[in-house]
Amino acid sequence: MSAVPPPADLQKRVLVVDDSRFVRTTFAHILKTSFAVSEANDGEAAWTAINADPTIVMVFTDLDMPKLNGFGLLERMRKSDDPRIKTLPVVVISGNEEPASKQKAKDFGANDFIAKSADAPEVLARLDNVLRLVKASKELEQTRMAVQSTATHDPLTGTHTPHYLVTEGRKHFAHARRHSGDLSVMALRLDTYESIVLAATKDIADIVVARIAKLVMEKVRAEDSVARVAQATFVVLAAGTAASHMAALAERLRRELDEAKVTYREQVLKFVTSVGVASLSSDPVNAIEDLVRLSMQRLQTQPKAPPPPPKPGIPDELERVLRYLENLDPARLGSAAEQFAKRLKKISKAIQAGKKD
Repeated sequence: MSAVPPPADLQKRVLVVDDSRFVRTTFAHILKTSFAVSEANDGEAAWTAINADPTIVMVFTDLDMPKLNGFGLLERMRKSDDPRIKTLPVVVISGNEEPASKQKAKDFGANDFIAKSADAPEVLARLDNVLRLVKASKELEQTRMAVQSTATHDPLTGTHTPHYLVTEGRKHFAHARRHSGDLSVMALRLDTYESIVLAATKDIADIVVARIAKLVMEKVRAEDSVARVAQATFVVLAAGTAASHMAALAERLRRELDEAKVTYREQVLKFVTSVGVASLSSDPVNAIEDLVRLSMQRLQTQPKAPPPPPKPGIPDELERVLRYLENLDPARLGSAAEQFAKRLKKISKAIQAGKKD
């Protein structure tokens, strides 16, 4: 007769970490009615157990321990490259119930905080609540990723999403291979995106990206696919287009964008773009992903964009202060508005006096 498997909850394991055997035994006694329980007497032992045992679904840890304390353990977990460990729920158990201690534990990534004096019903209820919240959070993230993977258009630019581009690209690639046709891919990147962010704002830079997307879509055929694959990088997929024709289009777009001038607050925003082209007729590849990758790699061979020119006369930190003041809502100052204005006037007079000297 085969053994009856344990209930699902008992297959899950809770790790109790405390340098006090009494505390570990007490919490293990409470938890073992619903979960399998492992124990560790310090943070280092807990870290080893967490890495070795994928059945651990939650960690109960003290803060004050030898070798590696609870804060150190939390920090390692939240900085882990392993998604399982990084998101593993952690409940701090401590005799120190000061608000500052609780807040620090939360800042380090703790999901909950339980006093060592808590009784069994409270411990189990809190554990259940944390597990439910973590499960709901994971389900929400999975839903978000599923929606993202099925979306067809980028909300900022109206171009296609990378997922849609690859899906369509696979169809075109298979057709081109089957009928000995051509298929070309062009990558185009606005190299000065970060410079525009610094010179203007991210909102302005994104408006520029949206306008570039519109220009690209106007220049290609209706049957071509355009997708934004990075912050300021686009890929164009053109079935039946030879490499020479795609290269000519890429150069026209690059030249047109590099010659464009946009002024923001009396400052000209400079565009520098890079282009890269790959084609089935000239590049021996096995998948559309390879063509896209080649076109992106060829972007890297373009000259890098020059660094943003320094703002004449005004250091960066003062420029940031001035922008903050320009966008400040006077209502926020309340009764201090008059005093604030006097101080600004005094600063202005001092600057003017310095210029005269």
